[in-house]
Amino acid sequence: GRTRHKVMTLAAPEFMRRFLLHVLPARFHRIRHYGLLANGHRRSNLARVRALLQVTPAVTAVVENPAAHAEAPTPFVCPHCRQPMHVLYMLPRLGQAIRAPPLS
Repeated sequence: GRTRHKVMTLAAPEFMRRFLLHVLPARFHRIRHYGLLANGHRRSNLARVRALLQVTPAVTAVVENPAAHAEAPTPFVCPHCRQPMHVLYMLPRLGQAIRAPPLS
């Protein structure tokens, strides 16, 4: 629609601040397209790993009465399958937050 693209005039410092919000800090690496779980070959890679490790995929049990086995609600829900996500590890903050304005 009409509100999809907007033209905006920004001062140079504000433009740089907004642009640098998208730049990763030093020693961070974008891993979106790398590794075993890269989107292009994820299914075949996982099948090969399972075959090499001789592991079968876990079978989920069917719960007859979900209200009887309800746990505390989790704030992390997968946007695709709407299943609760479990936190495995929390990374500690190092210094200032990533999206914070510059210190100087």
